[in-house]
Amino acid sequence: MRSKNSWVLLLMVLSGIVLGGFIGEAASGVPFLSWLNFGQSFGLNDPLVLNLGILVITFGLSIRITMASIIGVIIAILTYHFI
Repeated sequence: MRSKNSWVLLLMVLSGIVLGGFIGEAASGVPFLSWLNFGQSFGLNDPLVLNLGILVITFGLSIRITMASIIGVIIAILTYHFI
């Protein structure tokens, strides 16, 4: 049995998240599909700024998980399992 590459799984999961988020945003205007855009955001609300005098570094991270992105991840994992 050949071993599967974990980088392929990571790429497929990330693409499932992105495509699921895109589908969720696109479906938010359709009344019977608006549940796909239901989700939660978490992360830093205000970016963290580190001022070192001559160098200013800004850190920020915000993640939004929606129902469509969860479905996208599940489809990506199932697709990876069957390839």
